[in-house]
Formats: sequence, structure tokens, C-alpha cells
Amino acid sequence: MENLTQTTDQMANYIDMAYKMAIQYGPKLILAILTLIIGLWLINRFVKSTKSHFNSKADPTLGSFIGSLLSVVLKGVLLIAVASMIGIETTSFIAVLGAAGLAVGFALQGSLANFAGGVLILMFKPFKVGDLIEAQGNIGSVKDIQIFNTILTTADNRIVIIPNGALSNSSMININQEATRRVDFVFGIGYSDDIDKAKSILQNLADKDSRVLKDPEAMIVLSELADSSVNFTVRLWVNTADYWGVYFCMHEAVKKAFDEQGISIPFPQQDVHMHTA
Repeated sequence: MENLTQTTDQMANYIDMAYKMAIQYGPKLILAILTLIIGLWLINRFVKSTKSHFNSKADPTLGSFIGSLLSVVLKGVLLIAVASMIGIETTSFIAVLGAAGLAVGFALQGSLANFAGGVLILMFKPFKVGDLIEAQGNIGSVKDIQIFNTILTTADNRIVIIPNGALSNSSMININQEATRRVDFVFGIGYSDDIDKAKSILQNLADKDSRVLKDPEAMIVLSELADSSVNFTVRLWVNTADYWGVYFCMHEAVKKAFDEQGISIPFPQQDVHMHTA
């Protein structure tokens, strides 16, 4: 009988303790659960909205990466907040996370710089896939813009990988972003040749090429009396896609026309005068 009484008393104590704990921690636990559920819902909505924004304004790759990064960070903050609400000490945990984050940041500072550069490139679009650019001593067509690197294909079909950090913090030339380009030439004739005739030949060649734009009009001027030649500067405006075609064809056409019309193309030479004692 005595054992039964002790058992009954223990059960009563356990029930009383459970009741007190429920009174003390129940509201906090319910509030924490509600906070977790609502917080997760808000985070998912926010991440989805962010992804949609970046997908429409920048690049799907950037949107997916930013969305995943935000999801991890925000959910981590939410879990720490929920743990604090139910009485779990989080100060030491936060300190450890901060120290770990600092160490990782120092270890990955180059990668983080490339990531930041990739974000800037994808957001502000100084160039896009297919553009011909000159950067970091390389010229090539943009094959792919990734989060950490930009990949170029050179004219001889080599792949060049440029870190986005360096690309976003240095000068870069977007060669074919504009619809038109100017093609510059320098052609030399001999001092004994007829400059009006040579200028007329150059003008005719420019007028005959349908790829040369009429506006702005071609500029053909005598620009230099050099050591061995009289030099003409020729500046023609063309559509960007026609640049190299006009550049190569014009050189060939000028050589043939000068040969037919008796205009010489001099090579460097020196006159040597000898005096006898």
C-alpha cells in the first residue's frame, strides 16, 4: 500500500512538473513554431520574388545563385531567432559562426571578388554573349558569362577564361557594341607621283564599295610628308559586321589600282652622298 502511495505521489509530481513546464514553455514553443512556419513562408516568397526580378533584369544564372544564397542566409537567421525564442543560448553559436565566416571570407577573398564582379557584369551588362571585346590583353567573342568567370573565344578558336573580378575593375573595349565603325588606313605614294591623281583613285575606290557608308562621308586627306613617302590618311565608315571585309579588300584594291595607274608605293630608303678628298 505504501509503495502504491509513493508511486501515486511521484506521478502527481511528474504531472505537476509537466504542467508547470507547459505553462512556462508552451506559449514560447507555440510562438516559436508559428514564427518558424510564417518565417519560412515569407522567406520562400521573398526568394521567389528575387529570382524573378533577376531573371527579368539580368541573367537566370545570377537569379538562381542569388536566390539560393539568400535562402540559406535568411533561413539560418530564422533558425537562430527561433532557438533564442524558446530559451536556447545562441550567443556562443553566433560567435562561432562569425569567426568561421571571417575565416572563410579571408580564404575566399579572390573568389568573392570574382563573384562580385560577375554580379556587376550580369546586372549592368557592359557586354553580352556574342560581343567582341578586348580585355586583359585578349581579344575574343564572349562565349559565356558565368558567376566567377567570363569565357572568350579568340579568332583562332582558343578559349580564354578571364576572372570577373579583374574584368570588372579594369578597362575593357566592347568592339562591336555600336552599329557602325570607322576603318582607318594610311597609304603612301612617292614624292614624284601626282597627289591629285592618287587622291582621286582612293576616292573612287571608296565610292565603288557598297559597304562604305555615305554618311558620315569618307575622309581622304594628305596627312604626312614622311621620310620616304607622301602619306594619305583614309577614314571610312562601315557597318560593324563589314569592318574586316572592307579593311582587307581596300588594301588589295589600292595596290592593284596604284599599279594600273602608275602610282608607286615607296619603301623606306636613304640617299647616300659620297665625297672624295
